[in-house]
Amino acid sequence: MYSIVLEVPAAELPTRADHHHRIGVWALSTLATDTGGWRSINRAGLPMIHPLFTAFNEDLGDRLNGGSPATDVDTFADTVISAIAAAVEATGTASDSTAYAHSVAHRLLPNMLPYTVGTPAVFGFASWNGRSLIDNAPDVMFSLATNTPLSLGIGKESVPPGPSTVFPYVPPRRRRA
Repeated sequence: MYSIVLEVPAAELPTRADHHHRIGVWALSTLATDTGGWRSINRAGLPMIHPLFTAFNEDLGDRLNGGSPATDVDTFADTVISAIAAAVEATGTASDSTAYAHSVAHRLLPNMLPYTVGTPAVFGFASWNGRSLIDNAPDVMFSLATNTPLSLGIGKESVPPGPSTVFPYVPPRRRRA
């Protein structure tokens, strides 16, 4: 397993006029092309966006990876709303599946992970504020998309050893026997 960890001092992050250090985090992976340029191959913000919405739609995945959060609502809202409405309609978990889907789409888009600098990270059902290494993002996102509790049986105990308590929080690498 490989990790890239970036630590940015809070003082280096912009402050809004109201002095709240709320930021939106997203990352982009690129691949060198044969022509000397770069091609976006993966864009990440909120966890589980690609498995939820692009697993069976390669074109949508390519467009999502090639875009930026600034264009997400215009580019993907209709697709996300349609997918969530269909899932909620199938489960029968909302009296108005389209209204529920609109609400969820506005929470998911733009595809950025919100975080208030200097506060504990938590990615839960009630709110998102970054993501700790033990948050169960798949259960949160699949439950949100279907409007019903879903559990994949993956918890913090699924990945021994647990995260370190100091930066970069990645557990020490195990030696192979």
